[in-house]
Amino acid sequence: MTASASFNLAGRVALVTGGNRGIGRGIALGFAQAGAAVAIFGRNAEKNAEVLAELKATGARALALAVDVTDRTALEPAFRRVEVELGPVDILVNNAGIANVTGGILQETAESWDAVIETQLNAVFLLSKIAAASMATRKRGKIINVGSMYSYFGAGPIPSYSAAKGAIVQLTRSMAIELAPHGIQVNAIAPGWVETDMTAVVRTREFKTMNDEILARTPAGRWGQPEEMAGTAIFLASSAADFVTGETIRVDGGYAIR
Repeated sequence: MTASASFNLAGRVALVTGGNRGIGRGIALGFAQAGAAVAIFGRNAEKNAEVLAELKATGARALALAVDVTDRTALEPAFRRVEVELGPVDILVNNAGIANVTGGILQETAESWDAVIETQLNAVFLLSKIAAASMATRKRGKIINVGSMYSYFGAGPIPSYSAAKGAIVQLTRSMAIELAPHGIQVNAIAPGWVETDMTAVVRTREFKTMNDEILARTPAGRWGQPEEMAGTAIFLASSAADFVTGETIRVDGGYAIR
């Protein structure tokens, strides 16, 4: 098989949660350009429609569903609809997430903690369970979880986010061990500082000192773009990564090496 064929996703069906903006949108569009049919889950119907149009403009078969991943009863019906309309899901990207900057555990409420853990961790477990059961029947599948630099570093002002992203690394490893005999590879991506709606506040004048520190620590000397996460995701979703499982790949411009 040629190198280009190894990275070709033609004939594959991918599902990306939180696919209507930021990193999720970047990955979804990358998959479509690589030949996959792509479904996205997102809570905002208007943003879903915008990204659906972008996906279809690539020539890909595509579907956008208004799904809140914290609504446990909605996950399986939505997943089944993807399989009915696009075909069996070969690739799942667990990207949907929120971050509540509370200032730390002395200020964080139980409600805020629960909201982040439900979105960033519990939904990953639940949707992966649904997808893995489907993939196992075909002895083939890719699950890609989106972690963070805070999968490794502590984050005093956002302990719930850091706790969830740290757990993603261990959940990825655990699922990789269990699902390998079923032909399913499970890996994660740990983005660094990427220009998204979630990180927009850090790029304001009010946070200039923090922004300067981020740029100084990042050898690349800049913020990442959401589309720059797509290459790693395509690799992990492709046959080129059939012997890669349980890994978390940093895509951070070198931030973690300093």
